[in-house]
Amino acid sequence: QVQLVESGGGLVQPGGSLRLSCAASGLALRYYDMGWFRQAPGKEREGVSYISNDNTTTHYMESVKGRFTISRDNAKNTIYLQMNSLKPEDTAIYFCARRRAGYPLSLRPISYEDWGQGTQVTVSS
Repeated sequence: QVQLVESGGGLVQPGGSLRLSCAASGLALRYYDMGWFRQAPGKEREGVSYISNDNTTTHYMESVKGRFTISRDNAKNTIYLQMNSLKPEDTAIYFCARRRAGYPLSLRPISYEDWGQGTQVTVSS
């Protein structure tokens, strides 16, 4: 059974940092492109970043470029999202997911599957 478990969220002040983790069981992440997504209350889920299975390609949504960094440790079967200079508008539940076979590598949530339960990130003073 495939399971992705996100962790590392919390309450942080504007300008602060958090590091999210996404640990996988039931599949070897080294074979898959992975993505991070977020969903704020009353809004649609949006793609934040993706990373290719071989770690050669990363991409970010415009509003987090220069602040967020996606990475992976295939030996630990885990991907990460380092979030710096956090802003109140980053407040959301953050999810990880793996890209569906046959779908292009993109930030479109429909291209992904095996969603975790998410981890809450709240940026507030």
